[in-house]
Amino acid sequence: MNAESSKQHPDDDEMLPEYDFSEGVRGKHYQAYQRGYQVIVHKTDGTTEIRDSALPEGVIILDPDVREYFPDSKVVNRTLRGLISLLPQHAPGEAAS
Repeated sequence: MNAESSKQHPDDDEMLPEYDFSEGVRGKHYQAYQRGYQVIVHKTDGTTEIRDSALPEGVIILDPDVREYFPDSKVVNRTLRGLISLLPQHAPGEAAS
């Protein structure tokens, strides 16, 4: 096999045959990701680097079916502000009853 035939063409969006996700489980790491995660990088010089990651404060992840209607934060915020105006008056940060 030559180098040219092993390259994937930009307009070819088919999954390569060597990638098999038939045993994959959708959402398997979802809850762990929500809590934050740690990546351990083993460098070629023998050292190890630990990177802690967490979602930034205020990040909310929308389910795919909801994302169809709310594609960006501007739309989400505009919609939620409209709903807030319908709620009984309460202090910001206080749960509405």
